[in-house]
Amino acid sequence: MVDREPGTPTWKFTQCFGDKGDVEDITEGAPRAPRVSFKDPSMLKLPRMTHHDTVVAAVPRRTYANAHAYHINSISVNSDGETFISSDDLRINLWNLNIQDQSFNIVDIKPANMEELTEVITAAEFHPQSCNWFMYASSKGTIKLADMRQRALCDEHSKLFEQEEDASSRSFFSEIISSISDVRFSHDGRYIVSRDYLTVKIWDVNMEKQPVKTIPIHEHLRPRLCDTYENDSIFDKFEVVFSGDAENVMTGSYNNNFMIYPTDPSKETEIVLQADKSAFKAKKVGVPTPMNKGANGKKNGSRAGSPVGVGGRMKKETDADQIDFNKKILHMSWHPYEDSIAIAATNNKDNVEPAEDILVHLAARRLLN
Repeated sequence: MVDREPGTPTWKFTQCFGDKGDVEDITEGAPRAPRVSFKDPSMLKLPRMTHHDTVVAAVPRRTYANAHAYHINSISVNSDGETFISSDDLRINLWNLNIQDQSFNIVDIKPANMEELTEVITAAEFHPQSCNWFMYASSKGTIKLADMRQRALCDEHSKLFEQEEDASSRSFFSEIISSISDVRFSHDGRYIVSRDYLTVKIWDVNMEKQPVKTIPIHEHLRPRLCDTYENDSIFDKFEVVFSGDAENVMTGSYNNNFMIYPTDPSKETEIVLQADKSAFKAKKVGVPTPMNKGANGKKNGSRAGSPVGVGGRMKKETDADQIDFNKKILHMSWHPYEDSIAIAATNNKDNVEPAEDILVHLAARRLLN
């Protein structure tokens, strides 16, 4: 402690090491430490700024919780910009974007006795232009269009889109493969596209009885449904999307392949591509080809192709034994205004947790022109 006269100002500096503190009183008149002079400029070290890759992280602004008891399978924002719906296996709730702790139940298919449950909700989406319309699909292969103006609880649908199944072709797997994994409106709201395990179907909202076009995707897997059931691949949920102009649809498959089809029923062509970064470095990738046909004249819908070269056609492979079920494209998106697509390619090897690589390609124009 330094002796000082009464009234001399004092400053206290505390420096803590662990849980111990050392307090030192310094008087104004105490001797100061000598200044350090740098005779050699190299002795002076200054901080340097370095550039690093920008890391984009998603931070939730709001959390809407405690409204679902089951897995949420769909979220869709309304065209009014104020509300959105969230869907689980048994219920669909309507939210206001500014209210986080309250929602309205607009669809509830939960029976009083759960043993009587015969179907679950698999997907839901708002109409892109009419804010009162929304649709939801079920595990029975049906699409229901509902109008929120009719009643608060939309138990009764306004339209039902369903294609009757041939009774002679029913099997143990019929209900599983008919379950709709994804359903989307076209951007003008005129058409609906749905995806089940074997097919993609395009519907006109004014025609409920049958789709305007049915596209076989995994028809070559029909003889191997037992194998896909044993390895759980039959439960894979593939998405499907419209292009911005609704002239094409895109969906995924195994071997990290994805396909693009015209929505025009008179056009029977397809573009099969593999989610490979090197493939999209070319100026043009993929060539529209006629859909495969087997010896019986029916479409095989083979999707086990692999590129024969940059910009070349996919080599068709109808042998289901060549399919790698661990490599698959389940999630995708098509930009509403630009010719851009985003693909999530899953690669699951040796029973390791699957890793998804997001590949964003300016590919659509190169494919379709």
